[in-house]
Amino acid sequence: MDNNLDVSQGEWLGSPRAFTVERHVADTMASAHWHDHIEVNLLLEGSMTYLFNGKQEFVEAGHLVLFWAAIPHQTIFVTPESPLICIYLPLVDFLALPIDAASRQAVLQGAFISEVETFSSTSAARERWVDDWLKGDNARRQLVKDETSIVVRRLMLDHVRKRAAPPPVPKLSGPEVKYAQVLTELISRQYSEKLTLPSIARHAHVHPTTANRAFRSVLGISVMEYLGRYRLARAMQRLAETDDPILNIMNDCGFGSTARFYDAFKKQTGMTPRQYRISARPL
Repeated sequence: MDNNLDVSQGEWLGSPRAFTVERHVADTMASAHWHDHIEVNLLLEGSMTYLFNGKQEFVEAGHLVLFWAAIPHQTIFVTPESPLICIYLPLVDFLALPIDAASRQAVLQGAFISEVETFSSTSAARERWVDDWLKGDNARRQLVKDETSIVVRRLMLDHVRKRAAPPPVPKLSGPEVKYAQVLTELISRQYSEKLTLPSIARHAHVHPTTANRAFRSVLGISVMEYLGRYRLARAMQRLAETDDPILNIMNDCGFGSTARFYDAFKKQTGMTPRQYRISARPL
């Protein structure tokens, strides 16, 4: 979906402290991917559907959405020729915003935040961010960052208001999508437990072969690879938000050994857990 991401490997190739804005035509992803940013999307036309944290999340043109991209995610449906603006806000910058702790934690635990109301003039101003970021001087780039911070704060404030339940949106059907949704939802609830492919499939009432086939068909990765990525995302959250001992975090997130935990962390972030904790703290 972006120039800093190797979609085939699901790996972020840019700096975790790099703020980025880009515009491209949205498309379905060949596999689930992840990166350590708060991602803000604005679809300018059409609609798309994410599979995110065990749920299908419908994205409508003109409405900002926000989620923590360290949780593996994938677009499974996009209307043709749908232009999309993507903003990648470094986690450290998000944590530094004056947002109430409960709302911030909700995002890092897998909430998918969607803007309820929008106006055409507002969308037009947001479209200008792309040109200001790509072609503007340092002053205009800083303005884009400042405006994004304000928009994110407003989005989070609106999210905590009590609102009537939104009207239901159509969900994609099909056995593969259904199985993938059930399995990802189960993993989000039980990732801290000792899980194997047979035990996950048993909890979801499917055969292990069916579970893996559905996962590869929809998400492009295996069930156990998704589980490993999800556990790592939860560990990253704890390291960024708490002072809990690293060994406790490792055990609570379901990692069976210190070596496996540190290897996974180094491979994904290029840092040890301790180094990541330091890097995720506001300067």
